[in-house]
Amino acid sequence: MAPSGALPILRPMLATPGPLPGAGEEDAWAFEAKWDGARCIVNAPGDGTLGLVTRAGNDATATYPELASLGERLRGRPAVLDGEVVVLDSEGRPDFGLLQRRMGVTNRRRAAGLAGECPVHLVLFDVLHLDGRPLLEHPYEERRALLSGLGLGDGPHWSVPAHVRGHAAQTWEATLRGGFEGVVAKRLTSRYVPGVRSSEWRKTKHLVTLDVVVGGWTEGRGGLAGLPGAVLAGLDGPAGLRYVGSVGSGLSGRERRELARYLEVVRRDTSPFANPVDVPGAHWAEPRLVAEVTFSGWTSADRLRQPTWHRLRPDLTRLD
Repeated sequence: MAPSGALPILRPMLATPGPLPGAGEEDAWAFEAKWDGARCIVNAPGDGTLGLVTRAGNDATATYPELASLGERLRGRPAVLDGEVVVLDSEGRPDFGLLQRRMGVTNRRRAAGLAGECPVHLVLFDVLHLDGRPLLEHPYEERRALLSGLGLGDGPHWSVPAHVRGHAAQTWEATLRGGFEGVVAKRLTSRYVPGVRSSEWRKTKHLVTLDVVVGGWTEGRGGLAGLPGAVLAGLDGPAGLRYVGSVGSGLSGRERRELARYLEVVRRDTSPFANPVDVPGAHWAEPRLVAEVTFSGWTSADRLRQPTWHRLRPDLTRLD
């Protein structure tokens, strides 16, 4: 229990991975874009100051100095808000690769310099405590209305994006076109349970399927010694085969053993990729094997984001 007049120390409520609610139940849910960023609890005591706490419980106030003016905007309205810190690319889409430049920086001078070079944006989507009143037991729909009523609008480095009641399919298509990571569905009657991964909130990611060429591999560790821990993936381009990332997640033990046999047959001494491969201990292979992978988007360095192995495509094996 927080002392009188003090803000409570809260952890963010988390969503459970799962499918979007179907047509028969979607009217009981609200849908928001899933932002590819860093979750933060925002503490605004109402005196013009602001504190930011990460999902891991670390103080990130000095890391994102450009958000300090939000505290002034909330002067006289002590509040605890829930949101996500993101960095937007030139097309307004969240880019986690750009955000990584900002994360964990505690030196104030360095953080201020990065704020000018690569500013963050705070997406606000919940209010947990307002004007000395706890809101955790209030339903999502009511909390959202209170958040909208704060009049924060689109600040210089923050916003309160819209949510959609019902219309799951339309939200899915809109976020896919907009380059967002996915959709978060929140039951309209859901209470806020700090630190808990609740089925009352569901997250569904957009995944893209792609055929890639295997141009090498890296050895696994421990029980995977001698076997591919990850394969090095490429795509054909005007300059030749372009390295786009390593894929290890999703490979079964059987597939690793099978790949080891295939890769031994097509091994080579030099890289088949036209661009540099920033992977230590790489083993090279003739670009013959084709694999199907899923991924959630592209990083700013043109690498696959969160790639997962799906299957080998022997029907697409390259013979030339």
